Amino acid sequence: MLLDRDRTLSGLPLDRVDALRLTYAGASAEDVLAGVHAEFPGEVALVSSFGAEAAVLLHMVARLDPDLPVLMVDTLMLFEETLAYQRELSEVLGLRNVQHLRPEAEDLAALDPDGTLHRRDPDACCVLRKVAPLDRALRHWPVVLSGRKRFQSATRASLEIFEADGDRLRVNPLAHWSATDIRTYMDRHALPRHPLVAKGFPSIGCAPCTTRVAPGEDMRAGRWRGTGKSECGIHFGADGRILRAS
Repeated sequence: MLLDRDRTLSGLPLDRVDALRLTYAGASAEDVLAGVHAEFPGEVALVSSFGAEAAVLLHMVARLDPDLPVLMVDTLMLFEETLAYQRELSEVLGLRNVQHLRPEAEDLAALDPDGTLHRRDPDACCVLRKVAPLDRALRHWPVVLSGRKRFQSATRASLEIFEADGDRLRVNPLAHWSATDIRTYMDRHALPRHPLVAKGFPSIGCAPCTTRVAPGEDMRAGRWRGTGKSECGIHFGADGRILRAS
């Protein structure tokens, strides 16, 4: 581990997250990934939706360690295009450890037997199909890589590269990247695009809860449209802390 909570940097007591922020201030996304991978061996996993911009971070991870665990939350309500894209990217990039996280059959039978919970209570549906399966998996991974970025929505505007998520460390290597940075990287490395992006879906979630986005709209405006909901179970409190839906 780079710095434990009880250690110091330059004689000053520092929280682990603050220490990481100072250590990697101005570092490239690739350097952040390499540093975290080296400092936390066997403790790191990447959570990826295999969505519109996922190829960038997946490409970086594949070059660093193609065996690093990639956790994909498969709600059983994803677009068929997303599942096909996951297979394509995994093959093209050489990812060897993609793990599909699905809701438990007994939970579905008890809480959403007819598959309509998303209409009645989208928050409860996300907890059942996304949050709960991911939480079960993350018990094994103290350090989690995420592809979230500041420009994606107002709720992510103050996103930091390193965040505390309870006892877990969450790392967002692309937090400060712009949409232009993403496009440039994908073009430079000839990365496949998600097929739904060209059809007006800049942010892609479950099929029943994702719509096309009109020009000028927030890129996540098509997620849970008309509900006031903007995140799938993780959101930010007034003080910027990560909060988890229950």
